[in-house]
Amino acid sequence: MGMEIERRFLVTADGWRGQGETRRLRQGFMCVEPERTVRVRVIGDQAWLTLKSKISFVSRYEFEYPVPLADAETMLDVMCALKIEKNRTRIERDGRVWEVDEFFGDNSGLVLAEIELPDEDTPFDRPDWLGAEVTRDPRYTNAHLAGHAYAGWSAEERARILD
Repeated sequence: MGMEIERRFLVTADGWRGQGETRRLRQGFMCVEPERTVRVRVIGDQAWLTLKSKISFVSRYEFEYPVPLADAETMLDVMCALKIEKNRTRIERDGRVWEVDEFFGDNSGLVLAEIELPDEDTPFDRPDWLGAEVTRDPRYTNAHLAGHAYAGWSAEERARILD
């Protein structure tokens, strides 16, 4: 059974730039509900269909399957009303992998970092470019951002971190 345990943070400094490999991602959502999401993701010439189901704010079941690129492109065009684009930079640091997502379009200006962990309570060192943790704030999930773009948030909404 697939399990994803990750923590998410705002990125408040540019110290991550120039580290790791950066790739462009396009993803669309077929189902966005509080307890589950279904998405299709394209990176370069590869594509995946992913199903997620919430266990806690930090953990969720995750099942991911490769799909033909042409099928994924059709799914994005025909089946996904909610879409996002971003660059993802994978950075290895202290034996862990950080994924820094820099969003485009209506989510431009938002940069988030995620770290996947083997357990919810696993300690890790925080890079100095991290800001507030937003793991428990559902507004910062990709599924939410696809339908509620960061550009539409007020200054008060951006400053308020739900915990």
